[in-house]
Amino acid sequence: MAAGKAGFIGLGLMGFPMAANLLSAGWEVTAWNRSTAAVDDFEALGGLRAGSVLDLHDLPVLVFMLPDLPHIEAAAAPLLEAWRASPPAPGTAVVVMSSVSPTAVRDFGRQVREASGGNAVLVDAPVSGGTTGARDGTLAIMAGAEEADFERLLPLFSAMGTTVRRMGGLGSGSLAKACNQLIVGTTTAALAEAAELAERSGMDTAALFEVLAGGLAGSRVLDIVGPRLAAKDYAPTGPAKFMHKDLNFVLASAKSAGAAVPMATAGVGLYRELIEQGLGEQDLAVVRQVISNLSDSPAGTNSHMGNKAKEGQ
Repeated sequence: MAAGKAGFIGLGLMGFPMAANLLSAGWEVTAWNRSTAAVDDFEALGGLRAGSVLDLHDLPVLVFMLPDLPHIEAAAAPLLEAWRASPPAPGTAVVVMSSVSPTAVRDFGRQVREASGGNAVLVDAPVSGGTTGARDGTLAIMAGAEEADFERLLPLFSAMGTTVRRMGGLGSGSLAKACNQLIVGTTTAALAEAAELAERSGMDTAALFEVLAGGLAGSRVLDIVGPRLAAKDYAPTGPAKFMHKDLNFVLASAKSAGAAVPMATAGVGLYRELIEQGLGEQDLAVVRQVISNLSDSPAGTNSHMGNKAKEGQ
């Protein structure tokens, strides 16, 4: 599949630059978004406007970039209903690029296949790289698809990312993203703990992170999130609350696979605390503020978070 026509549903912090990069690569992109202001801006770049998701009925590729699978299912429901009466062309691809449940996305795949009379296939291809990677077209894209479908969609993915891999069948892309979030979420939390410990001990956090970056503790997470943690800059590049959702996907997948995930379990408790402190709309780096608040809590940190980890959800 060379550059062609695609529908794009969801022009948020990640979706807008991703769709813009498709335009830059020569794709004709018709977009729908709940907020029309984002579509106005997209039209100014040369994109096309969909009045509703139903307007995307006949496009060969539909990309969804919405917060979670229930949002995607709700947006796609009228389209799937229309497909039952008038199936799409064979080879139509529905591409979920959001972070979603590896199990639930396979169920959604069955819905897409049945509604389309077998003419449409679902591919899960979540991304990592944040808003910077979305803007620069350097996302890591983890695809769950049959080999032929992946190869057909490779030009689409390559317009948005530089590291593109097929991880296996449907659901495997979402499982790879869950593993990614396990590492990002717990590493960010560990860096936040280090920052609070250092500062409360009279050390300069920025200097600490600089020396850590030159040793074994250096990582892309430290490079990208470290400066925000050190500066206590929590302006959102993406809502921190979604990490709780993603780590719960890790727990569900681990239960199915019979794998122990103690770090993910602790992370679920910590990010649940973040949401309860009313910080979920801020940047992931705000987990430092959560740890600071816990440090100042007369109830103590360890027993409190132990209870959160046991609560899970």
